[in-house]
Amino acid sequence: MRKSVTPQLVPTMATDRPEPWLRGPLSAIPAVLQPVGHAFVAALEDVERAVTDVSPGQLWAQPGGITPLGFHLAHLAGSTDRLLTYARGGPLSETQRTALARERTIADERPSLDTLLAAWRATIDRALGQLTSTPESVLSEPRLVGRAQLPSTVLGLLFHAAEHASRHTGQVVTTSKLVRGLTDLPSVAV
Repeated sequence: MRKSVTPQLVPTMATDRPEPWLRGPLSAIPAVLQPVGHAFVAALEDVERAVTDVSPGQLWAQPGGITPLGFHLAHLAGSTDRLLTYARGGPLSETQRTALARERTIADERPSLDTLLAAWRATIDRALGQLTSTPESVLSEPRLVGRAQLPSTVLGLLFHAAEHASRHTGQVVTTSKLVRGLTDLPSVAV
């Protein structure tokens, strides 16, 4: 079993810590991929901080029809995993295709915050592991994406995975603030 490369995070992280990119290089990740690694670490930390103590009702709330926190958490793990598969040059597995279909109806299932966070943490751990094993010499290699087989490169996919995670992390942070500010949310049976 591979040793975890996810940096040790304090569950209730202090906000006075420098952002990951200001803490120095991540061990064993090539210099050119440090920004990708730092973006993944920042996304993990920001998500964990944003959803601390979120109730089941808040996790699945959709005030004004917004997408619930639970969807963003499931999509963060699933989309990052899929993009990293394409970066390795592989096709999606049946498990990944099932997870993609499940994302569309995840609000019906309503997995717990702990379940969603565990999947996100595991995805980040695998992502950082993939970065450590990606030689700079392959970054410009072509890769095909999705059923349409759209063109990209290893670097393009790694960068997109990080920026896509950053965008959804921003939505998690904003949605968390919104649902925490509402007091009339219905409770959700777990």
